[in-house]
Amino acid sequence: MLSKNIFTGLVSLSCAWLAVADTIQLKDAATITGTILAEKRDSVVVDVGYTALVIPQGQIVKITRSEKPEAARPSGKPAAAIKPATSPEARIKADIYYLAGKSSPVRAVRDLVAQLGAAVVQVRTPGGLGSGFILDEDGFLITNFHVIEGETQISVEVYQQKDDQIERKSFKQVRIVAINKFADLALLKIDDKDAPKFAFIQLGDSEALAVGERVFAIGSPMGLERTVTEGILSTKTREMEGALYLQTTAQINPGNSGGPLFNMSGDVVGVTNMKMVSGEGLGFAIPVTTVKYFLDHRDAYAYANDNPSNPYRYLPPPGHLKLTNADDVMQ
Repeated sequence: MLSKNIFTGLVSLSCAWLAVADTIQLKDAATITGTILAEKRDSVVVDVGYTALVIPQGQIVKITRSEKPEAARPSGKPAAAIKPATSPEARIKADIYYLAGKSSPVRAVRDLVAQLGAAVVQVRTPGGLGSGFILDEDGFLITNFHVIEGETQISVEVYQQKDDQIERKSFKQVRIVAINKFADLALLKIDDKDAPKFAFIQLGDSEALAVGERVFAIGSPMGLERTVTEGILSTKTREMEGALYLQTTAQINPGNSGGPLFNMSGDVVGVTNMKMVSGEGLGFAIPVTTVKYFLDHRDAYAYANDNPSNPYRYLPPPGHLKLTNADDVMQ
């Protein structure tokens, strides 16, 4: 989550999104894929699909250019003819979310981002912002608990593709459905009356991941929406405070919190939620296995202001009663 507070050590955050043909390798072992628009003495400007990044020359280790002829290079607009990452037959509806069905083919990050980007959203509260992703056409979405912790005034910004353009729309009627503070997960629902049917993404299998496998993240690091970062899975069993996390070299920064971590088939395998501040390329994500458990048992984590026994609100511990008058005496 991006807020006015600055943390040291482990910092919770979100993810980024991007795409194109030239590959730029950075000093921290991260890579950025896009179309180089300009190469200056002190910086390189890269088109990543729906935005452009300015990368200092001092951070670049190597540039690998596409072998495509210039005439065939992307124009920077999202490809209108890109096919869906998976066909309807390749996914399974499981209550309020979709599961990946039969094995989907591995695809380029550029193609996957063009297809999946509309389902990744920015979650805003008065205290800061984070990321999230939509689970189904009705507007259920996942983000991190710490993104909305202590907040009820929540808005969600959705970026929809329309006539080869990205249309930004903010929805302000957002309901908290369930939360799990200890797993750092929150389930939200967009309830605006004029809400359309939303683009959504499907959940994959984090258990099937292999160490060294390529992954990428989409989110709003430092508030820069629609940012994409790519890396590899460093380990899928990093133990921290009694829980197991996916560790990745994909760059994660404050504002990435709650965003999706994808495999190269376009399936969500994790929810990014923190990084190690004292190092680079040390990002962490909640395995999608944990997300599925949370969704399947969401009734146990239901959020209700009028229920003092729900998971987000705890009764005060027992203590000595201070009686000040007769009205305070318990019958």
